[in-house]
Amino acid sequence: MKFRHVLGMCEELAGGRIETVHIVGGGTRNRQLCQAAADACGRPVVAGPIEATATGNLMMQAVATGEVASIAEAREVIRRSFEVENYEPRDADAWDEAYQRFLGIL
Repeated sequence: MKFRHVLGMCEELAGGRIETVHIVGGGTRNRQLCQAAADACGRPVVAGPIEATATGNLMMQAVATGEVASIAEAREVIRRSFEVENYEPRDADAWDEAYQRFLGIL
Protein backbone atom coordinates (compact mmCIF):
# COMPACT_ATOMS: atom_id res chain seq x y z
CA MET A 1 0.00 0.00 0.00
CA LYS A 2 2.93 2.31 0.65
CA PHE A 3 4.05 1.89 -2.98
CA ARG A 4 0.67 3.19 -4.10
CA HIS A 5 0.70 6.02 -1.57
CA VAL A 6 4.16 7.21 -2.70
CA LEU A 7 3.18 6.81 -6.36
CA GLY A 8 0.29 9.20 -5.72
CA MET A 9 2.64 11.73 -4.15
CA CYS A 10 5.04 11.41 -7.11
CA GLU A 11 2.18 11.99 -9.54
CA GLU A 12 1.17 15.12 -7.64
CA LEU A 13 4.73 16.44 -7.87
CA ALA A 14 5.02 15.49 -11.54
CA GLY A 15 1.64 16.97 -12.38
CA GLY A 16 0.37 13.88 -14.16
CA ARG A 17 -0.12 10.15 -14.21
CA ILE A 18 2.89 7.85 -14.07
CA GLU A 19 2.06 4.94 -16.36
CA THR A 20 4.75 2.43 -15.36
CA VAL A 21 6.52 1.67 -12.09
CA HIS A 22 10.18 0.69 -12.38
CA ILE A 23 11.84 -1.41 -9.70
CA VAL A 24 15.62 -1.72 -9.87
CA GLY A 25 18.27 -3.28 -7.69
CA GLY A 26 17.91 -6.22 -5.33
CA GLY A 27 14.13 -5.89 -5.04
CA THR A 28 13.83 -7.16 -8.59
CA ARG A 29 14.68 -10.65 -7.33
CA ASN A 30 11.53 -10.72 -5.22
CA ARG A 31 8.79 -11.67 -7.65
CA GLN A 32 6.11 -11.49 -4.97
CA LEU A 33 7.13 -7.90 -4.16
CA CYS A 34 7.10 -6.90 -7.83
CA GLN A 35 3.67 -8.45 -8.45
CA ALA A 36 2.25 -6.89 -5.27
CA ALA A 37 3.57 -3.49 -6.38
CA ALA A 38 1.83 -3.89 -9.76
CA ASP A 39 -1.37 -5.02 -8.08
CA ALA A 40 -1.38 -2.32 -5.40
CA CYS A 41 -0.50 0.50 -7.79
CA GLY A 42 -2.72 -0.71 -10.61
CA ARG A 43 0.16 -0.10 -13.01
CA PRO A 44 2.56 -2.32 -14.91
CA VAL A 45 5.88 -2.89 -13.15
CA VAL A 46 9.16 -3.28 -15.01
CA ALA A 47 11.74 -5.00 -12.79
CA GLY A 48 15.44 -4.72 -13.55
CA PRO A 49 18.32 -4.37 -13.83
CA ILE A 50 19.58 -5.85 -10.56
CA GLU A 51 22.86 -3.90 -10.57
CA ALA A 52 21.22 -0.52 -11.14
CA THR A 53 23.58 1.59 -9.02
CA ALA A 54 26.75 0.32 -10.66
CA THR A 55 25.17 0.47 -14.11
CA GLY A 56 23.97 4.03 -13.60
CA ASN A 57 27.38 5.10 -12.34
CA LEU A 58 29.11 3.51 -15.33
CA MET A 59 26.73 5.12 -17.80
CA MET A 60 27.12 8.57 -16.25
CA GLN A 61 30.88 8.20 -16.61
CA ALA A 62 30.34 7.24 -20.25
CA VAL A 63 28.23 10.37 -20.77
CA ALA A 64 30.84 12.55 -19.01
CA THR A 65 33.67 11.21 -21.19
CA GLY A 66 31.65 11.49 -24.40
CA GLU A 67 31.50 7.74 -25.03
CA VAL A 68 27.71 8.08 -24.89
CA ALA A 69 26.11 11.24 -26.27
CA SER A 70 23.35 11.82 -23.72
CA ILE A 71 21.45 10.49 -20.75
CA ALA A 72 18.70 9.43 -23.15
CA GLU A 73 21.23 7.39 -25.13
CA ALA A 74 22.60 5.90 -21.90
CA ARG A 75 19.08 4.78 -20.96
CA GLU A 76 18.72 3.14 -24.36
CA VAL A 77 22.03 1.30 -23.93
CA ILE A 78 20.82 0.00 -20.56
CA ARG A 79 17.46 -1.04 -22.05
CA ARG A 80 19.22 -3.07 -24.75
CA SER A 81 21.77 -4.56 -22.34
CA PHE A 82 19.65 -6.07 -19.57
CA GLU A 83 16.66 -8.35 -19.42
CA VAL A 84 13.75 -7.11 -17.38
CA GLU A 85 10.63 -8.80 -16.06
CA ASN A 86 7.23 -7.29 -16.59
CA TYR A 87 4.36 -7.58 -14.14
CA GLU A 88 0.79 -6.62 -14.95
CA PRO A 89 -1.70 -5.57 -12.26
CA ARG A 90 -4.35 -8.09 -11.21
CA ASP A 91 -7.51 -8.04 -9.10
CA ALA A 92 -7.91 -4.25 -9.15
CA ASP A 93 -11.15 -4.11 -7.14
CA ALA A 94 -9.71 -6.00 -4.17
CA TRP A 95 -6.59 -3.81 -4.15
CA ASP A 96 -8.66 -0.63 -4.41
CA GLU A 97 -10.70 -1.72 -1.38
CA ALA A 98 -7.56 -2.59 0.56
CA TYR A 99 -6.07 0.81 -0.29
CA GLN A 100 -9.14 2.60 1.03
CA ARG A 101 -8.76 0.68 4.33
CA PHE A 102 -5.07 1.61 4.37
CA LEU A 103 -5.91 5.31 3.95
CA GLY A 104 -8.34 5.02 6.87
CA ILE A 105 -5.52 3.78 9.07
CA LEU A 106 -3.20 6.62 8.02
